[in-house]
Amino acid sequence: MRVLSVNVGVPREVTWRGKRVTTGIYKEPVVGRVPVRALNLDGDRQADLRVHGGPDKAVYAYPSEFYDVWRRERPELAFPWGQFGENLTTEGLVDHEVNVGDRFRFGTAELVATQPRLPCFKLGLKLGRDEFVTEFLERGLHGIYFAVAREGQVKAGDRIVPLRRDPHGFRVTEIARLYARDRDDVEGTRRAADLDVLPASWGEYFRRRLARLEPVLE
Repeated sequence: MRVLSVNVGVPREVTWRGKRVTTGIYKEPVVGRVPVRALNLDGDRQADLRVHGGPDKAVYAYPSEFYDVWRRERPELAFPWGQFGENLTTEGLVDHEVNVGDRFRFGTAELVATQPRLPCFKLGLKLGRDEFVTEFLERGLHGIYFAVAREGQVKAGDRIVPLRRDPHGFRVTEIARLYARDRDDVEGTRRAADLDVLPASWGEYFRRRLARLEPVLE
């Protein structure tokens, strides 16, 4: 497993449906070592901190394997590294093989997987296809958000080294499945609600949903 590209960018204003909006999704590959801080990479910023960034979503990684899929399925669109707004384009690190709570070393930084990426309208804005957000969710090619457990540096070509597998075995893809498709899965929701390695916001989300589902079963 390795890092193919390190991508950063700062928020910019763009026009969407006649309105000016600010987004940090425009990221470009950079050369050399980039410091990884607790909240983001040096040179990188998020626009709307209510839904992007923060300690549980400090670094976003997207697999090059998923790029291969999109390039085959949507050849009319351009997919350079960083097109999905990811900080790290990776090889060999895919959603369905990673548990929430798994810890990895990227270069000299240590990161912990926290959740899948669930995009807002700004992904469609960047690609010039509003419908792409729905397609992205339906295809389930999400990529992974990470928290920074130990600050360090990362560059293109660095190895990704597994350090610890979370014993709960709750895949990142399970969160996406329960959120986007199988909302009536009581057992899955109960397991997610009890998962202490999930970010607090996700734990609360699944507990609220479980409270709505359980009375239906009585």
